[in-house]
Amino acid sequence: MLSFLSIQKDSGKIIARQGNVSFFSYTPVENIKAENNQVLSIVDLKNNKIAVSILMNAFVFEKALMREHFNESYIESDIYPKATFEGKIIDFDPSMKGVQTRMIKGDFSMHGSNKELEIKAKIEKQNDVFVITGSFEAVVEDYDIKIPPLLRGNIAKIINVDFKFEYEAYEN
Repeated sequence: MLSFLSIQKDSGKIIARQGNVSFFSYTPVENIKAENNQVLSIVDLKNNKIAVSILMNAFVFEKALMREHFNESYIESDIYPKATFEGKIIDFDPSMKGVQTRMIKGDFSMHGSNKELEIKAKIEKQNDVFVITGSFEAVVEDYDIKIPPLLRGNIAKIINVDFKFEYEAYEN
């Protein structure tokens, strides 16, 4: 369970209730892309900690069959309904206006496996709104996702993941 579920108003925390996470898989057979606009994220501005929760079955695909295969055969979203990230934004100054490029270090958990990630992100402060964007690569085998030998050519070994979160002050 993520530690951000019990935050209080005026707690120095900001929230993105409809963050965006998308991924792209290139293969010679067929490109696969999906987008999820139901991603929750919270940042604690006092200690620069960040937490993200992604509902796996909320990814939208171009084809219904891709979504079915993703949820049932690969991600097994009935067994592993969420992916999570918990980490810290290194050297982040929330009082600084404009754009900061920072590293975010933490643990990404998906499909029952954890992987430590270091992600370069752009953080932009506009008035009281923070926007964090970035991307990283997920190696399929790092998350114990089984791909049948017959389909290995249809799914990339490395998946490009992009994210964008627009944070506002947390209020009950």
